[in-house]
Amino acid sequence: MSKKITGRVRALQYGVSAGALALAMAFAGAATAQTADAQVAAPPADEVEAIVVTGFRKSLDAALNAKRDSVSSVDVIVAEDIAKFPDQNLAESLQRVPGISIVRDGGEGRAITVRGLGSRFTRVRVNGMEAVATTSDGASANRERGFDFNVFASELFSSLVVHKTAEASLDEGSLGAVVDLNTGNPLAGKDGFTLALSAQGQYNSLSKDLGPRLAGLVNYRHPSGKWGASISAAYSQQEQIESTNNTVRWAQARFNRVGSTNCFTTQNSGGSYVPSAACNEVALAFHPRIPRYGQVTHDRERLGLTGSFQYAPTDRTKLSIDGLYSKYSATRNEKWAEVLFRSNERSINVRDYTLDSNNNLIKGTFDNAWVRLEHYERKLDTTFYQLGANLTHEFSDRFKIQGLAGFSKSDADIPYETTIIFDDRDATGYSYDYTNMKKPVLAFGTSISDPTNFQFAEFRDRPSNNTNKFKTVGLNGDWAMNDAITLKGGASFRQFDLNLREGARDSTYCAAFTCAAGTYGAPVTSALTTNFTLTGAEAPAGTTISWAAPNLDAAAALVNLYSRPLIQQAGNTRAVTEKDTGAFVQMDVKSQIGDLDYALNAGVRYVKTEQTSTGINSGQTVTVDRSYDDWLPAANLVLYPMEKVILRASAAKVMTRPNLSSLTPGGSVDGFNYRVTSGNPQLKPYRAKAYDASVEWYFARESIFSIAVFKKDIASFPLSTSVQGTYASTGLPTSLILASSPAAADPEGRPWTIGTTIDGKGASLKGVEFAVQGPFSFLPGFWSNFGGIANLTLVDSNVDYRVNGAATAAPTATGNFPILVARNESASLFDLSKRAVNATLYYEADKFSARASIAYRSGYIDAASDTGNVFEGYNSSVNVDASMRYRLNDNFEVSLEGVNLTDEYRDRFTDLAADRNYEYNHFGRTIMFGVRYKM
Repeated sequence: MSKKITGRVRALQYGVSAGALALAMAFAGAATAQTADAQVAAPPADEVEAIVVTGFRKSLDAALNAKRDSVSSVDVIVAEDIAKFPDQNLAESLQRVPGISIVRDGGEGRAITVRGLGSRFTRVRVNGMEAVATTSDGASANRERGFDFNVFASELFSSLVVHKTAEASLDEGSLGAVVDLNTGNPLAGKDGFTLALSAQGQYNSLSKDLGPRLAGLVNYRHPSGKWGASISAAYSQQEQIESTNNTVRWAQARFNRVGSTNCFTTQNSGGSYVPSAACNEVALAFHPRIPRYGQVTHDRERLGLTGSFQYAPTDRTKLSIDGLYSKYSATRNEKWAEVLFRSNERSINVRDYTLDSNNNLIKGTFDNAWVRLEHYERKLDTTFYQLGANLTHEFSDRFKIQGLAGFSKSDADIPYETTIIFDDRDATGYSYDYTNMKKPVLAFGTSISDPTNFQFAEFRDRPSNNTNKFKTVGLNGDWAMNDAITLKGGASFRQFDLNLREGARDSTYCAAFTCAAGTYGAPVTSALTTNFTLTGAEAPAGTTISWAAPNLDAAAALVNLYSRPLIQQAGNTRAVTEKDTGAFVQMDVKSQIGDLDYALNAGVRYVKTEQTSTGINSGQTVTVDRSYDDWLPAANLVLYPMEKVILRASAAKVMTRPNLSSLTPGGSVDGFNYRVTSGNPQLKPYRAKAYDASVEWYFARESIFSIAVFKKDIASFPLSTSVQGTYASTGLPTSLILASSPAAADPEGRPWTIGTTIDGKGASLKGVEFAVQGPFSFLPGFWSNFGGIANLTLVDSNVDYRVNGAATAAPTATGNFPILVARNESASLFDLSKRAVNATLYYEADKFSARASIAYRSGYIDAASDTGNVFEGYNSSVNVDASMRYRLNDNFEVSLEGVNLTDEYRDRFTDLAADRNYEYNHFGRTIMFGVRYKM
């Protein structure tokens, strides 16, 4: 870097400007103090009095320095101290970065979206090597490329780096960002031993559970500076309750009777449909498929270990060996009281009903309703480990090489996923009222607290294992041709392996055992149930909130569930092996054009992807091989037109490989939802041209105001597509339909949705980010200890989807119903929020520090939905967190923190236009208090 550029960096570090006033107004209202004269030049660096910052403010300063010095567009989060990451969850830290929003599951951050692109478009590297970590979302596990950040305790990491623009030297595979998670750096510590220990209690307002959170780190640096080692550990356990209501989407269907009008020539089954005004009106309206209230308990336990050894025998050679181990265990337990309208409308009578302006059967009373009591439990054990070695050697002042090798494995094992179902299939007087779509009234027409009203109708168990493996080898070289130009080049090989296996022990009771005539299951006794009362859902008056929940252990033992034969599930038995061989060349330049300083990196990356996909199709194992090549040029330019201003611009071709579930040559049959899905191993990757430009104004020490604009033209975009047809048209044997599903008894009872994934026409995305950050050091006295961070991201996108909309033709005496209407629909990318705002106000003094953060994310769609609904997703959310710390002395610190202080619910919808209730989840607040010791 030239002397002029070095001087500019110093000026950026110590300059003061009236621009700080805007930041103060954003966080603290009207300021009463006058700012320093903006025209006064900053003094030379050697005349500036040293200013020492600590804690959260220190981490912000270090992150800002890294951002400023980078040629590409990056954002950084740095630990405040050893084993002291600034947030309890890595995802929640990342949401402070402009352009990043997070997805919360079970009350904690789990996945991220970067500039409107979801986790499938983001690559995550742990200590420089790509990895995948898998947990579960809702009732299913993550079986895609997305990274689940809640696997790891945040205390194990020293920094996060978000690369928003591509470089030829940066691993390919991302349309959104590359995120680096970095653990310890022993040689960066002080000589001798350093020890840090922390202990916290975590209390959730719904579960009333107090769980531990413990962390510790030991670091040793030899006084010679030639070697160092560190080891860290983190453990936490917490039980969290999620009180919720759910509809499992809405649907259209023909009922048995409406009022006094019979809709069929025979009652309850068989016969022909008899069109009438009342029956047609109700059939064309949407009703909830499985209206229900329930409680979900999340019991989570994490254990994480890191170890690092660094050896630097000379100033020119450094070897780092890093290991990471994480064990994440979670038990999800659900208890529901529900009515199964789905596929049973033919036998149900509508006594009275009300329709709303969105054609919803918003309120009604029903007879012969299928009342169901359901108990579900899933055990998940995710084990992640990684071992890597990094060797750097400088042959001279101008030439060095770096070698990297390592492997990682994420093993997500579900030893059991069990459901026990008790039914009462002729309940009278059941009613629901969704006038308040978020908190409906559900009143059961039978005493659901009396076990003898029910029969043991069905049981399920679906154990599975999802294992991801990465192997990485790379070698890079840097040659500084002169003071201005450096040539870089390198080659890498990565092998990724996915192996997914799932089996099922699903059956109706009568299919597995002999049932008495006229029954559909075994009698339920009090020995098979437990008394349950719902709390925390804030259900309106009139809602039934107590019921006899199935006793999962007793019921499973009665049918000897776990000893029953395990039937392979074809759709969820698949494997993918990818071998990515790549090489790059890049030129880095730091020079001047006239009086204008600039920095540039430009190059091209080549990668060959060899892919082997295996799946099961019609009972046969099928394997498909294919390969493709990508040339990915990238350039980043930085200009320094003024002392405190940096201009950035970048352009690149980028790619993301297709979703793993879409690559299987096999398929699956869902007899509950009458859906057949098949994969497409020939899908093209997502390919795009990405453009980025920004201006950064470092208006004061530790401060920045920036504006960035970005655009991505996505040339290839795999899309889901589906048609309606008969089961016979698929050519699949009926033996693939689970015996416990409604379709098993009547495969052609209604139309099937037959779906796959195809190469779409592409998509576009554009947006702008605004960010401001800095301490309020220009204010007098006490107020100068405050500071703030704020960012706003606006994103827009356009994708043409093929969707199946609502049936519009009234049912006739012959033919199936509903016949959904296929059409093209333009909408945004999945997981894209058009508006996101994050803000943090902090206070940092010698002994006391505090901060409060707010994160807003506008609504977004995340799937195409089904049953005539067009798209589904989540409505907008606002999350508020806060923390306080007090340093007792040089060794001890106490803390108090709160997550979700406003008790925000998670609001999921189905059908973008109608905004029908899908689920409404209450997680409660989490309060943490603890002590930290450092020596």
